[in-house]
Amino acid sequence: MPLKQLPGLTLSHSAMSILETAEAEGRLHLAGSVEELVALATPDASLGLGEVAPNGFYTVGYDVPGRGFVPEAEVCQVKNGVAANYLEAYMRRRDPDCMVVGDHRATDKPTFEGRFGEPFDKLRSETLDWLKSQPIACFFFRTGLPDEPLDAVAIAPANAGFFALGLAMLQGIVPLDEIRLDGPDYHHGAVVYVAPPFRHTHFDGKQVVVHNRRLEEEIGLHELFSYNLYPGPSAKKGVYGMLLTLGEQHEQPWTTAHCSTVEVMTPYENATVIMHEGASGGGKSEMLEQMHREADGTLLLGTNTVTGDARKLVLPRGCDLRPVTDDMALCHPSLQKTEQRKLSLIDAENAWFLRVNHIDRYGTDPYNERLTVDPPGPLLFLNIDAHPGATALIWEHTMDAPGKPCPNPRVVVPRKYVPDVINGPVTVDIRSFGVRCPPCTRENPTYGIMGLFHVLPPSLAWLWRLVAPRGHGNPSIVDQGGMQSEGVGSFWPFATGRKVDQANILLDQIMQTDQTQFVLIPNQNLGCWKVGFAPQWVAREYLARRGSAKFKPGDLKSARCSLLGYHKETLQVEGHIIGKWFMDVSQQPEVGEEAYDEGARILTEFFHQQLREFTVPDLQPLGQRIIDACLGGATPDDYAKLGT
Repeated sequence: MPLKQLPGLTLSHSAMSILETAEAEGRLHLAGSVEELVALATPDASLGLGEVAPNGFYTVGYDVPGRGFVPEAEVCQVKNGVAANYLEAYMRRRDPDCMVVGDHRATDKPTFEGRFGEPFDKLRSETLDWLKSQPIACFFFRTGLPDEPLDAVAIAPANAGFFALGLAMLQGIVPLDEIRLDGPDYHHGAVVYVAPPFRHTHFDGKQVVVHNRRLEEEIGLHELFSYNLYPGPSAKKGVYGMLLTLGEQHEQPWTTAHCSTVEVMTPYENATVIMHEGASGGGKSEMLEQMHREADGTLLLGTNTVTGDARKLVLPRGCDLRPVTDDMALCHPSLQKTEQRKLSLIDAENAWFLRVNHIDRYGTDPYNERLTVDPPGPLLFLNIDAHPGATALIWEHTMDAPGKPCPNPRVVVPRKYVPDVINGPVTVDIRSFGVRCPPCTRENPTYGIMGLFHVLPPSLAWLWRLVAPRGHGNPSIVDQGGMQSEGVGSFWPFATGRKVDQANILLDQIMQTDQTQFVLIPNQNLGCWKVGFAPQWVAREYLARRGSAKFKPGDLKSARCSLLGYHKETLQVEGHIIGKWFMDVSQQPEVGEEAYDEGARILTEFFHQQLREFTVPDLQPLGQRIIDACLGGATPDDYAKLGT
C-alpha cells in the first residue's frame, strides 16, 4: 500500500521524512502482513534490492566506505519459513554490552556520550540521513497490554527483510487497513530505526543499540536505533526496554518480568501455574518443554563427572503443559487481584524466540521438533544450517568453527502456533528462579553448590532477583568469562533507567504477592553431577503434584549456605526417592563440607558486591533492611521474618 493511501497519517517528523523521501523516489515498501515480509526476506529482482543467487541464497550486506560491500547474512526460503545465517560468529548472539542511552534523562546505564565521547545528536542525524538514501521497509506494530498498547513504527533498509520479519513476528504487525482507518487519530509512542553498516563505520564492528527517550510531553517518543541485524538486542530486548520504561512512567509503576510461565496439569487434574525467571540461559524456554527422556523412557537425572555413574528416574507419565509466556510477561496493575496476594500476568510477546542449542539430534524434543518441522505457517530460523527449498531442522546448527556448533541457534515461533497455549492472564502459584551452575568438586570448589531446588522466603527471593547471576556457560550471549550479574529481575541489561527504581518496583510486587511460593532451581550441574535441565523438570513435576500449598514446619531444612534458603532432605516423586546428594551438595563425597563452604563463600561475596550498588537513598527502607541483613550474615529464618 502506498503512503498516499494512508491519508491523515501523522508520524514523528524524523520518521515521516524518511518515509516520504523513500515514497517520492519509489523506494518505500510498506508492509501490513507477515507474508509480505516473508517475501521481502528474499526479494524479487524487480524490487531493485539485489538478486537471489542461483544456489537460492540472498546475501544481505551494505557498502561501507573504505571496505566496499560487506556481507552480513545469507537468507533463504525453506519449506517451513525463512532461514538466516550470520556470516560472522560474533553476530550470532547478543553482546551484553551493546546497549547505551542516547538522552540525558536519569539512568544508571552507559550513555552514548560517556562511551563514545560526543552527544548522540550528531550520529542520530547521520543515521536518519543514511536511511533517507536507502530503499525502506516499514511496518507498524503494537506492544504492551492489549487495552493500553504502545503503538510503534519500524523503519529498516528493505534488503533486511528477514530482520523486519523477526520484529514483526515477535511484536505483532498491524494491518495497514487499521492504520488507514485510524487516520489522524493514530499516534505512535515508539519507533525502531535499523542502520546495520554503522557498526562498521562507527563502532569497530560491535553490536550497538541506542535508546533515545524523548519522553517530554510535547514529543512523547521512545526511539530505538539498532546498529546491527541480530534481533536479540533490538527487535526483542530493545522493545523489552521500551516496556520497562513504559512501566516506570506509570502512575502505579509496574514491570515486565523476564520469565516463562506455564500451567501444569497433573495426571490427577490439578492445575498449578509456575513462573520461571532467570538470566539468559536460565532455563525459561526449557520450563515449557516436556522432559527429554532417554531411549528407554527414563529421565537421566545426572551423570557423576568424577566417577561416571549415572542416575535415572522412572516417571511413567509427565504432567500436561499449557504454555503462557516464553520470555516476557506484563505484570500490569490492572491484572492484579489484591485479595489473592498472588501475582497475575499476561504474555508480552506475539511470538517466542526459542533457543534450541540443547536439541542436537533428532528425537531429543519431539514436541518442538514436530512443531517446527511442519508448522501451521512460516517460522524464522537463525543460526540453523538450512538449505533453500528444504526443511529447516532445529537440531542442525550452524558451525562457528569446524566441529564447534553455534551455541545460540534460534527459531521464532508465533504463539498462535503453540498447542494448548493460554491467551489470557493467569495467576501465579509458584515463582521459580533459574541459575546456570558450574560443576563443584573437592579439588575445584565453585558456586555450583545448589541442590535440586530450594525454597526461599520472599525477602530472599527479592535479593536473588536483584543479583540475578548469569552463571556458567551461557549460550545466549557473547562470553565474558566468570560469574556475571544481569541484575534487577534479570532484565537489567534491557532497562534504560535507574537500578533503584526497578528494585523498588520488584520489592513492592514481591511483598504484595507473598502467597506465591518462591523457589530456586539450578541447571547444568549440581555439585559434581552434570544434570542439564533435569532439576527444573523434576521440580516442576514434584511441585505441581504437591500443589500450591506452602511447606509446613519440619518439611524443610535450612541450607548450609543461608542464601539458598531451605531444602528438602530427600524427595519422593511418584514413589521414587531422590536422595540427599541431589538435595544437599555438601553431602556428596566428591564435594564435602569444606568445598561446599568455599563455594558458599564465593557466592556470598558475589552477592555482597552486587547488593552494595543498591544501598542508595532512594531505596525503600524495607529493601535497605533486607540488604543489611544479607551483609550481616542473616539466616533463612531471619529472611522469613523480614516483610511479614
